[in-house]
Amino acid sequence: MERAIRETERRRSIQMAYNQEHHITPKTIVKDIHEIIELTKKEDVEEQTHKKKLSAKEKNALIEKLTAQMKEAAKILEFEHAAFLRDEIKRLKGEK
Repeated sequence: MERAIRETERRRSIQMAYNQEHHITPKTIVKDIHEIIELTKKEDVEEQTHKKKLSAKEKNALIEKLTAQMKEAAKILEFEHAAFLRDEIKRLKGEK
């Protein structure tokens, strides 16, 4: 542990000397916040998918909507939510 701390201090001193020599002032990186998508809540999905009876047209539309949401959730690394949506899609397809 001490060796790692000494190495970190050594590197930090080299970096600070370089910054001072070249008149560099370190700054915090500032990045734009990208639009955050709103994921559907599990309760909302369950409410939509567990209705008493959906027509074939309604069921297909719901499957398409959930598929798009599943892909978006996977894209932003929300794998648990994507898996939940996948299971709901499978359940809907099985009811046809």
